[in-house]
Parts: sequence; structure tokens; C-alpha cells
Amino acid sequence: MLLSELAEKELIEMENGVRYGYLSETECLFDPKTGKIFGFELHEQSAKIPFQKKKVTTPLFIPWEEIHLIGEDRILFHRTSSKRRQFET
Repeated sequence: MLLSELAEKELIEMENGVRYGYLSETECLFDPKTGKIFGFELHEQSAKIPFQKKKVTTPLFIPWEEIHLIGEDRILFHRTSSKRRQFET
């Protein structure tokens, strides 16, 4: 599968069916030496209302181990976390 095909897939949490957007809207965290993917960091998108303060939010993290299924147009995962683990580099 090409990375461009993966980026077009929608992220959906399995427990409650919440949609988190598309994989292309995330930051992929990986080990540059081995290429191992740790997970994906997703910054919450605030409503784009002019002249309004932006909320400072912590990014959500989807660990690679929580991804259950990569389907034709969706990626199903078990849970997100507001904290990412420290990874060995």
C-alpha cells in the first residue's frame, strides 16, 4: 500500500464510533533509524471562527499497537491518549 493511499483513510475509534479526521491530518511518529512507526499525533481542530482566541489543547496520540484494522477507506483503532510515551531512540 502506498503512503498516499494510507493518508486518505479516515480515523475512527471503535468503542464509540468517534471520527477523528483523516490520517493526512496527523503527524506520524517513527524511529528514523529503523522505520518503526510509534503512532500518530492528532491536533484537535478548533472551529475557524474569526476574531476568536485559539484554545490551547494537548494533541491526541494514537499508538500503532491500538490500530485494529486498516480497511479500504477507514482505519479502526481502539483508543487515543492525550499523552504519548517516551520512545527509545
